[in-house]
Amino acid sequence: MKKADIAKWKVKYQLEKRHEDIGKCKTPEERLEFLANTIPYEVLKGEDNCLLNSGIDEMWDLIIGDSANHFANANATIGVGDSDTAAAAAQTDLQAASNKTYNGMEATFPSVASQVISFKASFATGEANYVWNEWVIRQSTSEICLNRKVDSLGTKVSGTWTLEITITLS
Repeated sequence: MKKADIAKWKVKYQLEKRHEDIGKCKTPEERLEFLANTIPYEVLKGEDNCLLNSGIDEMWDLIIGDSANHFANANATIGVGDSDTAAAAAQTDLQAASNKTYNGMEATFPSVASQVISFKASFATGEANYVWNEWVIRQSTSEICLNRKVDSLGTKVSGTWTLEITITLS
């Protein structure tokens, strides 16, 4: 019997919805305290996504040193939009025409431990107030998106919505 190498890309995400506004927090420490001390009124969880061809190429370029577009705290973002166009590997970004917003990482994100990378961004009261049907992880300098997910997450009108995405490679 022939043995084959099989890699697994497993994505989980969690959206926490809060009535309170994280926008009033001025420091990373205040934002961490806000997230720890406010209780979400709704938590949605999901799995899977579409790894984008441009994201795959960027990962290989990072591995061989041909790219300086790191997905670090200062330049990794999560984008949300209102398009419900099915995800496809050839796409390069959110598919929303106008309702799309990209926010940077919370303090300590992204983080890596035990083959898992975690990304987390919050959207305050005045941000991304529309239907959330899609999300991406994007490098802000190059604007290269790693992946895309289409899922109906609800309509944001106020408060703070925090999206955390974990990717496991095994």
